Amino acid sequence: MNTGRRPKARLGSLLAALAIAGGALLSGLPAHADEPSAGAAGKEAPRVDLVLDVSGSMREADIQGKTRISVAQQSLNDVIDALPAETDFGIRTLGANYPGTDKAQGCQDTKQLFPVGKTNKTEAKTAVATLRPTGFTPIGLALRGAAQDLGKGETTRRVVLITDGEDSCAPPDPCDVARELASQGIHLVVDTLGLAHDDKTRQQLLCIANATGGTYTDVRTQEQLTEKVKQLVDRSNDTYTVTPVKTAGTDKCESAPVLTPGVYSDREKFSEHRVYRIPVKAGQELRASVSVALDRPVARDYGVLLQATSATGQELVRGTDAGSSRTDVVSAGLRWSTDDSKGYATATPSASPSGKPETTVCLVVSNSLAPQAGVAADPGLPLELTVDLTAASPAPDGPAMGLGRGWILLLVLTLAGLLTGLLFGWIARWRIAVWQEN
Repeated sequence: MNTGRRPKARLGSLLAALAIAGGALLSGLPAHADEPSAGAAGKEAPRVDLVLDVSGSMREADIQGKTRISVAQQSLNDVIDALPAETDFGIRTLGANYPGTDKAQGCQDTKQLFPVGKTNKTEAKTAVATLRPTGFTPIGLALRGAAQDLGKGETTRRVVLITDGEDSCAPPDPCDVARELASQGIHLVVDTLGLAHDDKTRQQLLCIANATGGTYTDVRTQEQLTEKVKQLVDRSNDTYTVTPVKTAGTDKCESAPVLTPGVYSDREKFSEHRVYRIPVKAGQELRASVSVALDRPVARDYGVLLQATSATGQELVRGTDAGSSRTDVVSAGLRWSTDDSKGYATATPSASPSGKPETTVCLVVSNSLAPQAGVAADPGLPLELTVDLTAASPAPDGPAMGLGRGWILLLVLTLAGLLTGLLFGWIARWRIAVWQEN
């Protein structure tokens, strides 16, 4: 009986040893811990001012059988409920207070409904519930007021404009006001959402968004309005610590702008390729990502491709993403180290301290997007490109450090399985022999 228990004890010890050995082997696998993004601790809170059109045309009941103002009010209630605690949020109205017909007076009708700051959600929703469609549409004046509401600072602040029509009070023309605000360098982005779908309104809202690096959305349902405003608030919360630098990619690497680590904004046409150059020194790792905002209805089944190539066009690495019109942003990213270089030709053959040449990497942003019928193709879609250079991960030599290489991992697992099988076979034969002797 005692001898019959020994194999179990020995088997347990062997399995424990295998587990320990396996843990030691697998500990060589690269860790994928979440890394804190640069600039996560901003000096200022994200600031958003929502400008709501309450002009007389908002009485129209053409959104899922509901009036435009009721759709906007319900969406705002949902947005206010979901506001991040750290976001400074305010609401400004236009056309909400003057019920008369004097255009000169009605075109001055823009007022701060709820000040930009930490939000008392009950007070904010109560203020929104009292709104009734009333007057004219002084969009240009309201944009100037929103810029004053948000104040100046070092980080990007966001205006979200919800309207169902073009400005009925110009001057000032809202496009000119948007350009004026952009030229002041006050880091103000205006995103526009249109509840009506005529060409004049669409063109004006596109112009406002384009002038400030914002997005335009053609709203068709209450759910779409709610989700879009939530996304814009979240986006201000994610990106407010860094103001993107405007750049302009080209179609060829040799004429592309040279970028250093930072965040950049650009516009890319449908089915276009845009190229940027990144000098990468020996011992450095390039990390890049791109996000393309779908600021208008696009055809289903699309993709975005981010490639890193050598100066001669040899692909080094790529990242892709695809979608089917269910999100408003599509993104891709990549990582590449000079240690991965295999003698690709470079545009900057200067020697580094390690003796290896500096590599000019060409970042290529491509898309397979197409506009839906009747949607303007110009201007291009807004894109945001993030570039970073870090110390390259050490190139592993031993198998325990190189398990991230797929074939080495497969080889180690195969050998472990073979040894385990042989070991269990030997134990089985030994137990049978002991059982026959007893």
